Amino acid sequence: MTEDQPPARSIELSVEVPGTPEEVWAAVATGPGISSWYVPTTVEEREGGATTSVFGPGEGMTVPGKVTAWEPPHRVVFAGEGADAGFAFEWLVEARDNGSCVVRLINSGFGSGDDWDAQYDAMEQGWGLFLRNLQLHLEHFSGQAGQAMLPTATWPGNQQAAWEAIAADLGIPPHPAPGQRIRSRNGMPPLDGTILDSEPGFRASVLLESPLPGTAFIAAEGMGEEATGVSVWLYLYGDDAADVVARDEPLWRAWLER
Repeated sequence: MTEDQPPARSIELSVEVPGTPEEVWAAVATGPGISSWYVPTTVEEREGGATTSVFGPGEGMTVPGKVTAWEPPHRVVFAGEGADAGFAFEWLVEARDNGSCVVRLINSGFGSGDDWDAQYDAMEQGWGLFLRNLQLHLEHFSGQAGQAMLPTATWPGNQQAAWEAIAADLGIPPHPAPGQRIRSRNGMPPLDGTILDSEPGFRASVLLESPLPGTAFIAAEGMGEEATGVSVWLYLYGDDAADVVARDEPLWRAWLER
């Protein structure tokens, strides 16, 4: 680094999760594990192995990577390739005496400037949500493989208007609180569960009972007064999960793109 170059930045987050190091390793270092709380992912489980992460349908949404460190059950590093070359994602698993582990993420490779600032902020916020889902996966579905559906769209209007529309169709209380029930209506695909936590007015995480056991994250993310990012992300478990995702994901996308 020269005097004219600013220091490289990284996102560093940690979360405590239930489970042994081996159980937690399976969740953060293998394709079925990562797919259960993040996005559909494949991993060749060795140093130098290839990875893929699928963020949605269409060209450019499947992101390649590689494994640059493989030290089970405590450390794995994934590196980006192509447009994401320079990014690295280091996962550290540290056992605790109470039967839990601390998972640490170091996401490095960020540059400087306004565009980098926006990307840094968005990824930090996104990792917070995914680490919460990692906790839920290990608390409620450890050892099981989940199927994700991740429909997202941009709606015209501000965040408040978007959230009110979401709440009306998904049966979300005006001021969602832990323990409250939600149930979709107005012809929506089945979505029935209990709110675990929320950011009042704009985001809720849900422990699902229907269409299958799993988790859901429902959000309206502000992009100014003219547009709002809206997402209904579901992670489903059980023998029928793939069939339910194939059945319901087109319905959710149609609703989001109405």
